[in-house]
Amino acid sequence: MTLRIALCQMNQRVGDLAGNAEAMLEWRAKAAAEGADLVFFPELQITGYPTEDLVLKDEFVRRTIEASERLADATNDGGPAILFGTLHREEGHLFNAVMLADKGAVVARRLKHELPNYGTFDELRLFAPGPLPEPIEWDGVKLGVPICEDIWLEPVCQHLDEAGADILLVPNGSPYELNKDEIRQALVRDRVNETGLPLVYLNRVGGQDELVFDGSSFVVNRGGEIVVQMRDWDEAMVVTDWEQGEHGWHCTTRDLQPLDPYPEDVYHAMMVGLGDYVNGNGFPGVILGLSGGIDSALSAAIAVDALGPERVWCVMMPSKYTSQESLDDARGCAEMLGCRHDEISIVPGVEAFDEMLDDPQGLTEENIQSRLRMVTLMALSNSHGHMVLTTGNKSEMSVGYATLYGDMAGGYNALKDAYKTTVFELSRWRNANKPRMALGPDGPVMPMNVIEKPPSAELRPDQKDEDSLPAYAKLDRMLEALIEDEASVAEAARRTGVDEGAVADIEKKLLRAEYKRRQAPPGVKIGRRNFGRDRRYPITNSFRTGK
Repeated sequence: MTLRIALCQMNQRVGDLAGNAEAMLEWRAKAAAEGADLVFFPELQITGYPTEDLVLKDEFVRRTIEASERLADATNDGGPAILFGTLHREEGHLFNAVMLADKGAVVARRLKHELPNYGTFDELRLFAPGPLPEPIEWDGVKLGVPICEDIWLEPVCQHLDEAGADILLVPNGSPYELNKDEIRQALVRDRVNETGLPLVYLNRVGGQDELVFDGSSFVVNRGGEIVVQMRDWDEAMVVTDWEQGEHGWHCTTRDLQPLDPYPEDVYHAMMVGLGDYVNGNGFPGVILGLSGGIDSALSAAIAVDALGPERVWCVMMPSKYTSQESLDDARGCAEMLGCRHDEISIVPGVEAFDEMLDDPQGLTEENIQSRLRMVTLMALSNSHGHMVLTTGNKSEMSVGYATLYGDMAGGYNALKDAYKTTVFELSRWRNANKPRMALGPDGPVMPMNVIEKPPSAELRPDQKDEDSLPAYAKLDRMLEALIEDEASVAEAARRTGVDEGAVADIEKKLLRAEYKRRQAPPGVKIGRRNFGRDRRYPITNSFRTGK
């Protein structure tokens, strides 16, 4: 006995029920042309994922159910069956569901049992847990359909195995994180070894606000061998062939595509997140301040690669403290990227504020410069429609080295979850490589001087970042311990070899800056503990682990 299953690794748009359904039918038609018996789609593909509080609107749920019924009706054409993620409402409860539609009807429905309630997930707030699912008996095969989180714990797969499932088909909405591929593959191999069943791990691609989905779908046969590996980030369909042998079902298809190594995976995550955010919200392009520094240079490169140079507008806004070196580096960067570049001096605005406020000094003067730059960018954004792209990195945002209503103000930040040391790595990598999906130039995207010179905000004479912060290599190690691992000051000091008093000072800065971060724009999540979705701290907070 044989079976042909098409795996559709798709993008989606949250709330676009008709558009998502139409795209699914287009992929089904392609699968039908290749002789597929079953077309398999990711978790909640019809609604988009995560839905967040959209599912609390009765009208949204009603229209989702209608769209699901229309999809089921479409299978009345004699073509392949479809297995797709959607919503189900029953006895006043709402469920994250998967439906199998064939010959014009929904022939089976299964409900997600394990609802994640950690990190970026809060499904327990929105859905009711379904019962342990039974296998779906269809066309001579028993399909076990655990939904995403259902495979992260043992009971669902164990139950399906005991109930006689032949194949495990797992629809996912699994966001990208560093090293996630290794974690997923190890997890799936555990479930395959425990059950003795082959498993299909199907994930979506694309950006949704701060989350990016990398796809990286794969198939594992009995024994733990990966026989199909789909590319990360690409929308794609793979038609897999299955045979029933002496020891059960197995996938006979062999199709192993490479996955992005670090830091290419991070760069692609930033491109996909920014591109889908800008396009999904209907902006004609982005505008950003190009200072001649590494953060804005990398942000501009990511934007050009994601959107194309014609949709990226860079503006250099010099003050009396801006060096000729920075002017030259900013211009050189824009020329290498092939995007628009303008210079608008903020000196007249600063002079106006000097008169208004009777010659402000120190931090006040520095913040006025930053806020005038953002007023300039927002004015251009209002006039032309481009979204303002902010350029601060996670190291700066962690310790409050950013100006509220200044360089923090904007619509999106591709670098939001990238520490400064990661920014250096990505910049060196991009200067030597072109991402396969990039719309930007083949060669280097910024002058080497941008990478090699000491970082500076240039808000006062001869200013350097390390005048007020530890060296970034040392700072980032402290921040990784305090943020990613929630280590105490003493533990972070032990790990990093830094004086406990210095770590305590960084913890103090980290917690004090919470009110700023709460007002920051969204940005691409790449690590385990991004600000906003993962790490949720109170703004008013007296607890410290250091002195």
